[in-house]
Amino acid sequence: MLLKAARGVLLGVVLLLAAFIVWLVRALDAPAAPAAAGEGVFFAVEKGWSARTVIERLEDRGIVRGALPLRLACRLFYPGRSFKAGEYLFTPPLTAKDALFALFGGRVHLVPVTIPEGLTGGETAALLKPGDAEGAAAFRAAFRDVALIADLDPRAADLEGYLFPETYSLPRKAPASDLVAAMVAGFRRVFDEGRHRRAAELGMSVRDVVTLASLIEEETARPEERPLVSAVFHNRLRIGMKLDCDPTVAYALKREGRYTGRLLLRDLTVDSPYNTYLHAGLPPGPICSPGLSSLDAALRPAPGGYLYFVADGDGGHRFSLTLGEHLDAVKKYRALKKR
Repeated sequence: MLLKAARGVLLGVVLLLAAFIVWLVRALDAPAAPAAAGEGVFFAVEKGWSARTVIERLEDRGIVRGALPLRLACRLFYPGRSFKAGEYLFTPPLTAKDALFALFGGRVHLVPVTIPEGLTGGETAALLKPGDAEGAAAFRAAFRDVALIADLDPRAADLEGYLFPETYSLPRKAPASDLVAAMVAGFRRVFDEGRHRRAAELGMSVRDVVTLASLIEEETARPEERPLVSAVFHNRLRIGMKLDCDPTVAYALKREGRYTGRLLLRDLTVDSPYNTYLHAGLPPGPICSPGLSSLDAALRPAPGGYLYFVADGDGGHRFSLTLGEHLDAVKKYRALKKR
């Protein structure tokens, strides 16, 4: 008799448990809103929020139907776990299970931010914060945080040249300091041990390499030409010949707020340490953020004794060994321009 009663109680418990599981599964799989409800909803989880607080706010915002199934699921399946702080994007129709997986998985909403090669720090600020004076000012302040590269370049007065150009994935409202730190981290990742060794073989500091790479970046958009441009600059530096690099003059004018987008003959006499028509050697520092191919070109110039190059009228350049060859190439280029 007692055995029969115990079996009955056990069966009842099993049925109740089965019913509870069915209810919980259905509750977790029930969408909060129909698909037509539309656009995604941003939901921010602040650092230090408890699971209870997060779940209650999800319910208040109408992102999930009810808090109870989520609280029970947290206790049963994720005991002691916490949600990752950040901003999430929930797109209807959303189930409570979807929300739970996203939160415990830390699937914070990230936005791709693409930084092209060849921008100065000021141009990067303008690109990222168009029309946002406060945001641009915050970026420029972060740009001056040289502590990020002090071990690589003790002479740096800002981060010019070290904001590595590529695509970064960041939270939608990431502060400027986070983006700047990510870009410097990108440079550190790229300028690896092998590139450090190669720089040492050439007798160049990291600053020297980045400065030279920035000139190469600005001189040609063709990756296949960059080792040749590098060869010209390396050869000139070796014999003490001025680099005569137009982009350094443009950068000097940008620093003074006087660059109009084109260089005139009188600009070549601008009084600036960045003017490589007046001063031999590399300029004081980078003039933009070079990409990987320009960094590698600076470290591995093409063989040969090229000392000159000029535009060929077709988007590329003619490279010359002697002044006579160069003057002939210049003459041909000017003739093309007159057509």
